[in-house]
Amino acid sequence: MSLRTTALATGAALAVAAAATLSFSGAGAASAATTACTVDYAVNDWGSGFTANVKINNLGTAAINGWTLTYGYTGNQTLSGTGWNGTWSQSGKNVTVVNAAYNGTIAAGGSVSAGANFAYSGSNAAPTAFAVNGAACTGAPVSPTPSPSGSVSTSPSPSASASPSPSPSGSATTPPPSGAAPALHVAGNSLVNDAGSQVVLHGINRSGTEFMCVQGYGFFDGPTDAAAIAAIKSWKGVNAVRIPLNEDCWIGTSNVKPEYAGANYRAAIKTWVDAVRTAGLTPIVEMHWSRGQYTGNSSGCADTNATCQKPMPGADAVPFWSSVADTFKGDDAVVFDLFNEPYPDRAESSLTQAWLCWRDGSCPGIPYQVSGMQKLVDTVRATGAKNVILLGGLAYSNDLGQWAAHKPTDPTGNLGAAFHVYNFNTCSSVSCFDSTLSPVAAQVPLVLGEIGENDCAHGFIDQVMAWADAKKLSYLGWTWNTWNCGSGPSLISSYDGTPTSFGAGLKDHLAAIG
Repeated sequence: MSLRTTALATGAALAVAAAATLSFSGAGAASAATTACTVDYAVNDWGSGFTANVKINNLGTAAINGWTLTYGYTGNQTLSGTGWNGTWSQSGKNVTVVNAAYNGTIAAGGSVSAGANFAYSGSNAAPTAFAVNGAACTGAPVSPTPSPSGSVSTSPSPSASASPSPSPSGSATTPPPSGAAPALHVAGNSLVNDAGSQVVLHGINRSGTEFMCVQGYGFFDGPTDAAAIAAIKSWKGVNAVRIPLNEDCWIGTSNVKPEYAGANYRAAIKTWVDAVRTAGLTPIVEMHWSRGQYTGNSSGCADTNATCQKPMPGADAVPFWSSVADTFKGDDAVVFDLFNEPYPDRAESSLTQAWLCWRDGSCPGIPYQVSGMQKLVDTVRATGAKNVILLGGLAYSNDLGQWAAHKPTDPTGNLGAAFHVYNFNTCSSVSCFDSTLSPVAAQVPLVLGEIGENDCAHGFIDQVMAWADAKKLSYLGWTWNTWNCGSGPSLISSYDGTPTSFGAGLKDHLAAIG
């Protein structure tokens, strides 16, 4: 998504964090042990609602077997939906979260996270006091005394993100089982399966994995369990999920909390990708946020770290894509989207120079070392990966005018183009699609990796989808997250798949075309 709207949607510029220190007693803990914890509280706020993320950190010497978190608001914050990673409820201003079946035990030194969406008006002050299992915040360890727990789980089974293990490196991924997403390759201007039949991707973006980790909240914004995948599949015709990645989190740089970085992050992502693929949905993994300090035109942040969109991939994109490709090589059901939304045209002195920057990494207007698209294609292929690669063009992937003239070389021939379009983009009319997209679509597969509008309606994407259907092009809606569809495109109001007014346009259209 474009820089401006991504900031609104993810709440990166609006995130607020608060921490409270408290003592609590865990049911079943050894009587000689002491327990204490902190609760991290953070929100992604869009003005009329917010996502609350809570993280309970067990600082004690005993495991907590069964937990109930309670806290209160001072305003009119009202719970929306069912939440995730726990059972959420609200009585007046007081909120209660009871552990889920799989995360009832918090090991000594461990933590659990949960989240839910709320609506509000006026002020949105963070809560200042928390309690776990009825014990108030005291800031010091205490000897445990039994206290009731809402739902004790004696044999928890970890979720995908609870106990990650290092992902494999240097070996091919096991081929997908029967019924899983098909292996894909390029034939002419189409994506095809192993039988040579054309595959048209219709799907959704699932945001969160690009920002939650680097902001210190976890791996995912919302649930990623079997029920979450079933909800996505309940939209008839959806066969693809685009998964944004964070370069710092994947590599494991020092600015990311260790529990959300490196092997832990890679394992959580691989588990999610495998689950999506096994469910018959094509995973598209893409680098969304990358490193490189840029403060020029349309800068999203002054930070060197991968905390916002940058105009081009930096030097660390090479080890990033080498590792990602090595992780998923041998599984041609996984599609690679090398960089979310390049915008070197905002940094370079001419369009000609911007396209040279895009392909070759020759970028005098960008102060950090840039990895051009040819370099990244070469990096992926050097691992032996033959996965389909998608490349977005300039202007936040909204300009493909010189894409074909600057197309990188690929020994496997498995390159496609990516295009993003919103109602506020420059190229957002059928006439522009005909003049700039059609020539590209005649040569290579064209995937509209993000389509959307910021008015909570669907009149614009209706036109986009009709145009794409006529040419048998793939498209994916932004985004399967429960944000405010009036300030940033959001397809759902609940993770059970309930569509927003905007999302209903995509859902109904896909159901209609079968």
